[in-house]
Amino acid sequence: MILHTKIETLPREDLEQLQLKRLQATVERCYHTVGFYRDAMDELGVQPRHIQRLSDTRLLPYTKKEHLRDGYPFGLFAMPLDQVVRVHASSGTTGKPTVVGYTSRDIRTWAHLVARSLMAAGLRPGDRLHNAYGYGLFTGGLGLHYGAEELGVMVTPMSGGQTQKQIMLIKDFEVTGLSCTPSYALNLAEEAEALGVDLRKLPLKVGIHGAEPWSEEMRYELESRLGIDAIDIYGLSEVMGPGVAVECLQAKDGLHIWEDHFLVECVDVDTGLPLPYGEQGEIVFTSLTKEAFPLIRYRTRDVASLNPAPCKCGRTHVRMSRITGRTDDMLIIRGVNVYPSQVESVLMKTEILSPFYQIEVFRQGSLDTLVVNVEASPPLAEQGEEAMRKVAAKAVRDIKDFIGVSCQVVVKKVGEIPRSQGKAVRVVDHRKEKR
Repeated sequence: MILHTKIETLPREDLEQLQLKRLQATVERCYHTVGFYRDAMDELGVQPRHIQRLSDTRLLPYTKKEHLRDGYPFGLFAMPLDQVVRVHASSGTTGKPTVVGYTSRDIRTWAHLVARSLMAAGLRPGDRLHNAYGYGLFTGGLGLHYGAEELGVMVTPMSGGQTQKQIMLIKDFEVTGLSCTPSYALNLAEEAEALGVDLRKLPLKVGIHGAEPWSEEMRYELESRLGIDAIDIYGLSEVMGPGVAVECLQAKDGLHIWEDHFLVECVDVDTGLPLPYGEQGEIVFTSLTKEAFPLIRYRTRDVASLNPAPCKCGRTHVRMSRITGRTDDMLIIRGVNVYPSQVESVLMKTEILSPFYQIEVFRQGSLDTLVVNVEASPPLAEQGEEAMRKVAAKAVRDIKDFIGVSCQVVVKKVGEIPRSQGKAVRVVDHRKEKR
């Protein structure tokens, strides 16, 4: 297996030359094979020959989620369907799903990048990965599976659910790595404790967690309860799937974006104008090597910042900060922008509240009301209702101080918040309910 460490540590100038060559080829192919891109570029007066520098990317049109839905099912594919060997799709819960395609080469590239990501996260050939990401149209399960096999790791293709059986297999198979959403990892930790299984005493050493925003406080919770290094992995089905970026085990300080395959920008959420390094905005990707489904300037709706400084691990690829939220998950409460991960960060700074929470938003008259439901830890629950009310009052003050929004905090008894079997439902927005 080739790890391509030379690519990961390539000098910036050489990396950008490679990016430009691949960008020019991608734009040329998209213009001639995808009607959407040809029409969008013609409307802007842009031709492939105009892309002479990486900064010329700003001349190109944005691609948005609605464009993918408008092209359903195969309208944005750049290859004939007889050369597409697999499709994945979003859940389509808010309309038609977004459908993405892969050639055989795309599948190999994907597996290689996930293997590269798992290597950066600390897994090695001979390790054993318990994969609890969902298999199927969702890219998480199969993406991690093929990448782990590429690395030479033994995979347990468990998918989600059957939590007690998962604990049994993690113990009996002596797995060294766990891949799942951070919220489901917490569910596993809770179930293991109930079964009398101490995950910290098992060979398990690394958790690969993504598919939902999570905080540094959540990392501490996962590491202390599972006895692991909790590593953030990033991807999205539209661009490839998991393995677009990952934290390294050495630093755990930003996700290395594999820039030999993805050109990244950070833009102002409202204006779409590029932002300098270090400023938080919406992350935008252009795929540089995808065959079946290349994307130009795809607006991910994920909010983060970019850091070009070389990492202590030696990798030179730009790092992306932890995703603080999504523009479509952002709540506007009385003029204040609120991300669920901000609330999570406040709640998890105290050990007497559990990491299980859910936010509800109501409209009362002309005003919006935020209600944060969070479980008490078992020791707090034993102290009774009065103790829980005092903790709730403190959480209200802390959220007001940290985020700047007034809310109501309801401390629930142990087990009252729904447990995640995959992606956690962090927000229930009752304002969207039909009246």
